[in-house]
Amino acid sequence: MKYVLVVITLCIAMLMPVNCAMNSEKTHTRYSVKMSAFSWDNCERNSPIVVSSLTVSPDPITIPGNLTGSASVSTTVDLASPLAAIISVEKKTFGTWIKIPCDICTYTDVCTLLNQLMPPEEGCPKLFNGQICHCPFKAGEYKVSKTNVSIPDLNLPSFLTNGNYRVQGVLRAKEKVLGCLKVSFALQSKKYGGR
Repeated sequence: MKYVLVVITLCIAMLMPVNCAMNSEKTHTRYSVKMSAFSWDNCERNSPIVVSSLTVSPDPITIPGNLTGSASVSTTVDLASPLAAIISVEKKTFGTWIKIPCDICTYTDVCTLLNQLMPPEEGCPKLFNGQICHCPFKAGEYKVSKTNVSIPDLNLPSFLTNGNYRVQGVLRAKEKVLGCLKVSFALQSKKYGGR
């Protein structure tokens, strides 16, 4: 269960580059976005970290809105700082996958990110059932049962609010790939105002 927060954090972080890539557009129109056709797969099945299940509901997920997620992950190695995460985002355009430029798609240390998201002095969220949620994590199998997550308004610009996306997150220790997760989904938007 300890490692699952890393996976959930990475999944949420996978959406951040889509939002951050849009920050170059100065004027945004507000949209209600529906995310559907969510699917995932391990990039490398023989890597030390493997996701055995990852579910999100409802389908479609409304952004802003709430989702319910659960996950099961196993790692055959201990996980300690520094753990780098590299995230890439692609959008299907005219039948071809095009990489979306991103300034903050590399996190040099996920352990530091976890400490920022969940300060150690505040303790771990309830979903950990009293287990640790900070590095180092021991090798083992970890599960998170259904957990509710609130997704804020991502304030997406119009050119990115509709289409099919692929996001890949790779977790590395030095130059060794520890785990890799691919996520695919579709976005459909509805304009609801401006600013």
